[in-house]
Amino acid sequence: MNAIEIAKIAIDVFNKKITNEVFLTIQKDPSLMLKYLRAVETNGLDCVNQTIGTEVKAAYNLENINSRENNPSSTLIQSHQKFKQKV
Repeated sequence: MNAIEIAKIAIDVFNKKITNEVFLTIQKDPSLMLKYLRAVETNGLDCVNQTIGTEVKAAYNLENINSRENNPSSTLIQSHQKFKQKV
């Protein structure tokens, strides 16, 4: 296996959990967490979380796969859509 193949596999694995990583970033940053909580208070949890997921998908040019992560490590979400690179 060459470096390109390894990179593609690693990126594929990361894309499936990228939403969780974004929520972990919010969770670990006190300033972002405060902004997140204010947005949830104003707009509701589902709206904020779905919007963040949609923005992650758009920012990295991803598409849904037929799978969800039902045990994310971020405590801000209960599950999230898994993604792959658009072809």
